Amino acid sequence: MIISDIRTHLLSVPFVDPPKTGFLALEKIDLLVVEVETASGVVGTGHLHPLAGGMRTLEMCIHEMLKPLLIGQDAGDVEALWQRMWQATFIQGRMGITVMAMSALDIALWDAVGRAENKPLWRLWGGRPERLPVYGSGCFRGLGHDGMIEKAERFVAQGFSAIKMQVAHVFTHDEDVANVRDMRAALGDSIEIMVDVNQGWSADEAIAVGRRLDEFGIAWLEEPVMADDFDGYHKVANGIRAPVVGGENHFTHHDLKPFFASGKIPILQPDIMRGGYTELRVIADHADRAGLKIAPHMFPELSVHLNASIPNPSWLEYMGWYDHLWVEPNLPDNGMMAPPDRPGHGMDFKPELFNDHPYRD
Repeated sequence: MIISDIRTHLLSVPFVDPPKTGFLALEKIDLLVVEVETASGVVGTGHLHPLAGGMRTLEMCIHEMLKPLLIGQDAGDVEALWQRMWQATFIQGRMGITVMAMSALDIALWDAVGRAENKPLWRLWGGRPERLPVYGSGCFRGLGHDGMIEKAERFVAQGFSAIKMQVAHVFTHDEDVANVRDMRAALGDSIEIMVDVNQGWSADEAIAVGRRLDEFGIAWLEEPVMADDFDGYHKVANGIRAPVVGGENHFTHHDLKPFFASGKIPILQPDIMRGGYTELRVIADHADRAGLKIAPHMFPELSVHLNASIPNPSWLEYMGWYDHLWVEPNLPDNGMMAPPDRPGHGMDFKPELFNDHPYRD
């Protein structure tokens, strides 16, 4: 398991259904794929989809700052390698590019360990193969009032018991309230409705609008304020009935300590790009001790292993963005997803992607 090589690939693959977020123009899936190879020939893969650029910067960080730290090391000691990278990049890092680059390598290292031991990650971590609940995400604000409802109705027709819609950024407060009201009317009371603000309000706005949304029994209000506005998060949590959730734009468990301490954000949504598997497991442990649950941000094909192996899982998030990229996609079935039994994380990109879809700035 001695690391002998680390390779990177940059891809730009068209979306099947480009997301209309309302503030990001996304026509292609820009991927950074990392391969970690051991002396015995085991290859683990990790990847990033950073959404807002930085692809070549991330790739350079891997080769200049991190690869020299890993070559010749034992791939099986993943947590120690995480600490090695963390300490060596502390001056330049702790958030942002370095942690995202570390995360891709961490995913690849865990994949290599699972493949070497011929075990899926959930089994390696003492988990369970039970099916896990998934919500249908992607009722994007850019679809407009009718489009969000139509997308949600398609999710419900596929068996999902929960969906997520968006507010803020392109709508007035009155329009947001009307959109949620009409979504509830269209779906009925049996479907959970998550509402995502994407950091689009102040705390006072979130309380004012959130109290109006409370009438419609929403499952949660997500990222109501900027990620680093912890006081704002807690103010909103104290001011509305709906649970306030967040975490996708926070880096590692260090960035989430105010939420562990307060216990006021009952569900955390860490992103595997901002800590890798190693930090997601640390976050889940801290959250469990604080009485909080984990609903990872995106990447359900990878995050399913985490939720299958922790005592405090909540939802997985499914957008369907990556289904066409995998040799064997892991698809929700009637609103549920089971962890694959293939070694490692069990997800292999289609080989033709690397020739057919090179990255273009």
